[in-house]
Amino acid sequence: MVPHMEVTYREMTSFEKKRRGGLSLQFAERKLLLVVIDLLILNGALFWMLSLWPKPVFARLVERFPWYALLLSVIWLVVSAFFNVYDLAKAASAPHAIWGVGASAFITQTIYILIPYLTPVLPDRRTQIIIFFMAGISGLAAWRFFYAAVFTHPSFHHRALVIGAGWSGKTLVEAIQETASETGNPYLGTGYELLGFVDDDPAKQETDIDGVPVLGAGKDLIRLVQELNPDEIIIAITHSQRINPDLFHAILACYETGIPITTMATLYERMTGRVPIQHAGQDLTVLLPISRPSGFRFYLAVRRLLDILIALPGLFIVGLLTPVVWLGNQLTDPGDMFYRQQRTGKGGKVFEIVKFRSMVMDAEKETGAVWAQEEDPRVTPMGKFLRRTRLDETPQFWNVLKGEMTLIGPRPERPEIIARLSEEIPFYDLRHAVKPGITGWAQVRYRYGASKRDSFVKLQYDLYYIKHLGPFIDFSVLIKTIQVILGMKGR
Repeated sequence: MVPHMEVTYREMTSFEKKRRGGLSLQFAERKLLLVVIDLLILNGALFWMLSLWPKPVFARLVERFPWYALLLSVIWLVVSAFFNVYDLAKAASAPHAIWGVGASAFITQTIYILIPYLTPVLPDRRTQIIIFFMAGISGLAAWRFFYAAVFTHPSFHHRALVIGAGWSGKTLVEAIQETASETGNPYLGTGYELLGFVDDDPAKQETDIDGVPVLGAGKDLIRLVQELNPDEIIIAITHSQRINPDLFHAILACYETGIPITTMATLYERMTGRVPIQHAGQDLTVLLPISRPSGFRFYLAVRRLLDILIALPGLFIVGLLTPVVWLGNQLTDPGDMFYRQQRTGKGGKVFEIVKFRSMVMDAEKETGAVWAQEEDPRVTPMGKFLRRTRLDETPQFWNVLKGEMTLIGPRPERPEIIARLSEEIPFYDLRHAVKPGITGWAQVRYRYGASKRDSFVKLQYDLYYIKHLGPFIDFSVLIKTIQVILGMKGR
């Protein structure tokens, strides 16, 4: 401890003993709580049903099929991901939460009962099966109602003090308020409550930033922490290396008493699924995955194997679709079956992408390379169906088989558009660090890009995907892609 901080440290040490109990729940803790209780209730309903069987039957069942309950949990996690039941903003609303878990539970239990080749054959005991369904659905609905009513109370809010009331701090407030509910509570769902800002700019003192007050300067940090008792301190300063020494040591003193310290970039990623590239400065940790898990190269090899195994039957499906697409095009807009176009792949390498033609012939003859627009008049009647179901993308299985693309990754863009966007959007070329994909994180989390602003937001999603590349995010993209296809939400 440096000499001029001794008094501060003594103050903070005495304050440590006065800190309030740990009722607050962070973003990740809320999701973990929901997952754990959901699985306990669902498996509890299963074992209640099994306990009503004759004991010898139950004993033999557990002995022969020890993974019986595990399979139910796996099915639940897949189905619940489809219905977004762990979206915290929806979980904080009782009607949304109850409908989501009810539908997920019914589908999960139905699948579980109807797969006798994977689960033990159930005796013909309709009463027990009805108990299984009723206990699972009603138990989950009651728990989610309780969560929405109780865990959104201010007592469970994660109270944070933000250092920096500039552009970075304002962006953080906007990110938190994106989850605002119909009640007007900007913290409902996230669990975060911003107590206020600390900023050395005299012009910002005693002002509000989107409803969050500026409470004082850096010299007031210790006093504010003692008075407000925050659960966390968030550093919202783009160039954090410029923090003055006194404030820096005050932050360290807070950390020594057990107050977690996080950065705006980390919290922004956690809440939005995007990388705040405009606030990265020259901090590589914001933009890049500085370290990968030890098994990452093995995962990439498995991904390539899956690409091949899925692309081969995918091309068979393309063969079945081709006569239908050809007939539809001939009846509505005769011309080429396929559309070929140059795109940029990994490392900036240009390749030729293949798609079913969905626009009129020579659609860009007069305009050059432009984005497709909402209700674009160049799209053919057959093309509208192909785009809404994403079937126009299926010929790209050929690009996947050749190794130019992968199933999941940032969508490949045209070289002409990249040349323009690279000059206007910082770090745009970083999206070429991995192979492009047929579907991607940006595609399932954001609308169709048709402007520079859209490209900027989608780049934030793409860099988040690259930074967190792994089985969990790929699984999430896959589930959400199925939602898009079944809901015909493509464009």
